[in-house]
Parts: sequence; C-alpha cells; structure tokens
Amino acid sequence: MTSPATLAAGLRAHAQGLCCLAAAAELLIAQSWLHRDDFTSRFVTVHPGTGSGQPAAVIDWPAVITALGSSLPCSGGEQRMLKITASLADGIPVDLRDTLTSLDQRNATLVVKAIAHATGQPLPLPASSEKLCVRRSPCRTDAPWQSVTSGPAHDVQINSLEAR
Repeated sequence: MTSPATLAAGLRAHAQGLCCLAAAAELLIAQSWLHRDDFTSRFVTVHPGTGSGQPAAVIDWPAVITALGSSLPCSGGEQRMLKITASLADGIPVDLRDTLTSLDQRNATLVVKAIAHATGQPLPLPASSEKLCVRRSPCRTDAPWQSVTSGPAHDVQINSLEAR
C-alpha cells in the first residue's frame, strides 16, 4: 500500500496548474479516503514521475461514484463529499441542493475553500475560531449572520457577523 503522504503528493503533482483538479485534490486530502485501503487500492493509480520525478496519482472518479451506495461503504456525509470532489475533479454532475444541505461545519468550510481554490482566486476566510454560516433552518434573505461584499473584480471578501 502506498502511504497517504505519497498519494497526497501524487495528487498535487497531477493537479499542478489545474485549479479545479487542485481544489478536488485538496478536498480529498482533507478527508480520510487516502488512509483507506478499500479506496486507494480500487480507485487510485500512481504513475511514475516524469521531468520532476514526482509520481502522479490519478483517481478513477466515475468508478468511485458508481461504487457509492453499493461496494464502497461510507456514511451519507462521506458520500456527499465524494460527489462534490468528483464534480470538481472530473465534471461529474452533482445535485448541489441535495448535497450541500446536510454538510456539517467542517465539511461546509472545506467545500467553500475548495470552490474558492477552483476559481483560481482563493477567498480570505474567517479565522478558524470564527464560523461560516451553516444553518439548518430556512435561509433569510437579509442574512444578518453573513455578508458578502465585492471590491474590484478580482477581490471578494466574506465577512462573518454574529447572529442577531
């Protein structure tokens, strides 16, 4: 079995210069999948390095999605995160309304960071002690707990405010 650190380095090498693929790589690395032999042995292929010598790790995303709910045991949250990651990595369609609504705080933060990474212009996010808005109740149109402001076309900021 290839070590999780080697697989992470290989995913990063494979994704170098490709924002969506790099975002997906970081999202996968932040989860536990690279530590699971039932995932890595079936869906990850490591190719020898070329110029830099760094091996490249490639995920068979269609096979991963096909295995969800049948031969790849995982929780509902893990399934949702894999679907989002596969969509970023390989363009596999995902129902965001269904997939995003039940994410916990940690996974919601990871997804926001991944989306920012995929744009090529990462957002400045709140410090780890602050929380992004993740509500289980219907969204309010005035959203007092979070405001999103944009400056120049390349500058977007998320400002967290305390709930009223």
